[in-house]
Amino acid sequence: MDKLRAVLGGRDGNNDTRNVLQAANEASTLGWGTRLKGFLICMVIGVVCSILGVCCLFIHKVGLILFIVFYTLGNICTLASTMFLMGPVKQLKRMCDKTRAFATIVMITCLVLTLCAAFWWKIFALTLVFVILQVLAFAWYSLSYIPFARDAVLKFFSMMFGMCVK
Repeated sequence: MDKLRAVLGGRDGNNDTRNVLQAANEASTLGWGTRLKGFLICMVIGVVCSILGVCCLFIHKVGLILFIVFYTLGNICTLASTMFLMGPVKQLKRMCDKTRAFATIVMITCLVLTLCAAFWWKIFALTLVFVILQVLAFAWYSLSYIPFARDAVLKFFSMMFGMCVK
């Protein structure tokens, strides 16, 4: 358990090269129990917002807007929840890894564009496109944390596409 705390807390044995961000992160770190509580609270809020958004789809006229708002807030809370476990600096570094950088950029861009299309531009068809892209980008980003998951998904879809073409 101590090893898990050390890895999630950003103390994985590389204490030789500390920079200003790491020193600030260590100075402002929360205790393990507080981190776990923050993670669980943010995760529950995110999941509840996403489920509430899906339920709002059935409300006449305003349901689509409520879905977009709750679903996007749910994704933001879910993403923020992981920052409690690893710390914001380490999480941002992992989000910018070469394997995740493109997925992170697409995911955050879709989050912002979804809200812009819904409230600023007020183009609902474009909003739906951005929500769909948001779902796909968030799924692709999440798969990057599971070893070989992206390769398995790509192989599955290439097999399915190969079957459809024949």
